[in-house]
Amino acid sequence: MMRSLWTAASGMIGQQFNIDTVSNNLSNVNTTGFKKQRAEFEDLLYQTVLLAGTPATEVSEVPTGIQVGHGVKIAATQKMFTQGSLQATENKLDLAFEGDGFFKVQLYDGSFAYTRDGSFKIDSNRQIVTSNGYLLEPQLVLPENSILETLAISKDGRVTIKIVGEDDPVEIGQMEIYRFVNPAGLKSIGGNMYKTTPASGEEIPGQPGMNGMAKIHQGFLEMSNVKVVEEMVNMIVAQRAYEINSKAIQTSDSMLGTAIALKR
Repeated sequence: MMRSLWTAASGMIGQQFNIDTVSNNLSNVNTTGFKKQRAEFEDLLYQTVLLAGTPATEVSEVPTGIQVGHGVKIAATQKMFTQGSLQATENKLDLAFEGDGFFKVQLYDGSFAYTRDGSFKIDSNRQIVTSNGYLLEPQLVLPENSILETLAISKDGRVTIKIVGEDDPVEIGQMEIYRFVNPAGLKSIGGNMYKTTPASGEEIPGQPGMNGMAKIHQGFLEMSNVKVVEEMVNMIVAQRAYEINSKAIQTSDSMLGTAIALKR
């Protein structure tokens, strides 16, 4: 069986995965805090027919050799944590990062996850939670008789609010944010959230705006960093690569048919 059939088939499989990645990026173009992925590839093993450096004569050797490749495979999917654009919302509970950092939330099972989606809400217990009801860490609870419209979160994470009957705002907490040595190593779990892995390293806590941490902007949301035109170009390239690999399979099949016809 011709080697080119399997080589071209691996190319089609790789480009199908590439299209899957591009499609996921495009489907999340309006997802708050979404970070696009990039599919990365590497070539497969090579069959060495003639080794470079093999003696050709008593005074010379083969300069290049002969190697035949066996196609391509997926090497990695890289999350690109570039800054997304900020959109003004005028909502007191919408928070956006400018720089490197994540919010930390507590899941239903007690474990923790990290997100850049700052569209927070208030639950019936006056706690600040995500859209899915996960508690923000460290927890922030609004006092009784507080006025939500006066909630203020500074760029360095200090949270203040006015209480009915009081003249001055009171500070109710200090927000912390978290960053990682290798954020691309975080595991996506859906819901705009990530979990740590050995590759990402442990969380590095800090105060917003300090020691390389992101600043917080109240009344803004960070949009997806997906660029539609760029993804459309990637889709066209993947489509053409898929087509040319299918043509290679058709050509190999035609050559096999010609070889079989020789017997007739």
